[in-house]
Amino acid sequence: MHASRVGRRVATTLAGILIAGAASLAAAPANAASPVPNGDAHVAAQPAKGTAWQEPRGKVVSRLTLAVRERPTTNSRYLGGLRPGSIVSISCKVRGQNVDGNNLWYKLGNGRSGYSSARYIENLSPVPYC
Repeated sequence: MHASRVGRRVATTLAGILIAGAASLAAAPANAASPVPNGDAHVAAQPAKGTAWQEPRGKVVSRLTLAVRERPTTNSRYLGGLRPGSIVSISCKVRGQNVDGNNLWYKLGNGRSGYSSARYIENLSPVPYC
């Protein structure tokens, strides 16, 4: 292979790696957890001074509409539903009724009241306990 072609191929490869690395840094969540000195890994990281705090978010992974309940149990009052694939704000998590092997429930955030089973919400960022 000709030397100038090898140089161009190396430069193109390096440029691709740099672009991919920059894209992955840009895609990192702004509120990702940082190491907590006292070992409380369940506590979400606090924002740096001067930045806005964003509530944790989750993606509804149920096949059907996911129920929002008044308390963290399927026996409590139905308040509404969450569509499959939707992204929801989460205030915090609590222990409640066991749903398919998972006893965690997410208290919904962003001014919305109610709880939904964590069994059917994939958390997209760390969620603190209530």
